[in-house]
Amino acid sequence: MSDPICPLCGRPIPPDVRQSWHHLVPKLKGGKGGPVVLLHQICHNEIHATFTEGELAREFNSVEALRAHPRMAGFLAWVAKRPPGFHKRSAGGRRKR
Repeated sequence: MSDPICPLCGRPIPPDVRQSWHHLVPKLKGGKGGPVVLLHQICHNEIHATFTEGELAREFNSVEALRAHPRMAGFLAWVAKRPPGFHKRSAGGRRKR
């Protein structure tokens, strides 16, 4: 059986790399029990460093919308060139409050 593929960066997610589930609609905004996607931890961190919970619920509640955002698109192009196990701490403080 092959490794799952991260729907954001397109890299495989081997079982031994940092990974997490992302609620497409944040749980605090009514997404509990809603659709989730498995992501590399670095991809998940970048989502939450970029968007507020409200923005995720209103505008960025699909993989397509996340990928289309200019900042995320730049990050995804960068991280897609890294090996599947690559992890780096996301710089904080960029999210709009």
